[in-house]
Amino acid sequence: METNNEIPEDLESLSKLELISIIKRLKTHNAKESNKIIHNCSKEHYFKAKSQTSTVDIYICIGIKKRHIALKFLYLGWDYCGFAVQSHTEKTIEADLFNALLKTKLLESRETSNYHRCGRTDKGVSAFSQVISLDLRSNLLEGKGIITPEDFKEDMHKVSDKEIDYPAILNRVLPDEIKVIAWAPVETSFSARFDCKRRTYKYWFPIGKLDIKKMQEGGSKLIGEHDFRNICKMDVGNGVVNYWRKIFSLDITVLNTSDDRPYELAELTVVGQAFLWHQIRCIVSLLFLIGQGKEDCNIIDKLLDVENFPRKPQYDMASEIPLVLFETSYEDVEWIYNEESLKFVIKQLQSMWTQQSVKTIIIRKMLQELENMSLSKDLILNQAECLIPGVRSRIYKRLLDRPCCESLEEKIKHYSKKKKKFEQVIYIY
Repeated sequence: METNNEIPEDLESLSKLELISIIKRLKTHNAKESNKIIHNCSKEHYFKAKSQTSTVDIYICIGIKKRHIALKFLYLGWDYCGFAVQSHTEKTIEADLFNALLKTKLLESRETSNYHRCGRTDKGVSAFSQVISLDLRSNLLEGKGIITPEDFKEDMHKVSDKEIDYPAILNRVLPDEIKVIAWAPVETSFSARFDCKRRTYKYWFPIGKLDIKKMQEGGSKLIGEHDFRNICKMDVGNGVVNYWRKIFSLDITVLNTSDDRPYELAELTVVGQAFLWHQIRCIVSLLFLIGQGKEDCNIIDKLLDVENFPRKPQYDMASEIPLVLFETSYEDVEWIYNEESLKFVIKQLQSMWTQQSVKTIIIRKMLQELENMSLSKDLILNQAECLIPGVRSRIYKRLLDRPCCESLEEKIKHYSKKKKKFEQVIYIY
């Protein structure tokens, strides 16, 4: 989840005129964002577009049948500013997705589409199994998820016994980094967010000198239901005050990628029903400290003991680049995969894999040559350190000896006071 707060932290120090100016700017930004995603259509006209995957014309108008469906798609989020639409940038997964939906005339607007997303990944995070649910145009007159609008006109509806191939149509206009892999008809009450039973995240990292056994031991302490306020970024500003979450499993697997042991990779897999803002990246950061021998495994127990340790010590999160929302699980959802669409996506990913693999082997070859030149016998560095941003001090200070953030209660009090003052300004305005 990427939060974009245009209100300065020192709100209390601002004058009323300055606060009114902020409100006006926010209204302007919201209006501009709405104009970008509202589709240019009217009830008196319908639009016609050619699909590259169909031999017939595709029609859309207000009074036609719709269908509530789920879409499963992947994306490489490294160059994106997160999943959710943001007012200050168009470089988001959601923005590109809705641009494609509007371009292919599959919906009228986001506002009327009954839209829900499974998760809201941060800047740089990728996904293999992201899911959204929404109402899209349909060729059918009846079936699971079919919706009949009040202004339905059967003579304007292009009837077919074959449903629209949603992945094929969307993949032709989506960027290479975003591809739909399946769709499913669902009940009109289905929500991609609230009906998700479990979410699986994966994180890849180089082993180097990390002690994987200790990391696994520390990670096992996270399994179960706990208050994770010290192992996430608290989002009180958006109304999140409950930090109890349940982790079903946490495993670390060494990947047998090659015989090049010093550069072998490991795969962290975390399964839970739902996760907090930056929770996975905080978990990875703590496990790295344990694997490096800088912290003991019992640091996890102490951070989960919020009664004795109510304030989170300051530490940097792990990089977002290796993090992937890998799987989302639902009940009573039967995914429909189209062989041709899958081939199309596989071909594009193979092309990306080839380019990245060639770059990787070039860098590795250079490393081998440099290592042969060096007289040092200890060239296996703590490679995972590059996945923890920030400046590292020469002398390591243990987590419980570091300065701490505000407690949850202090944050709630702080934001309540800020909200109250902001509401007073709005009332005056």
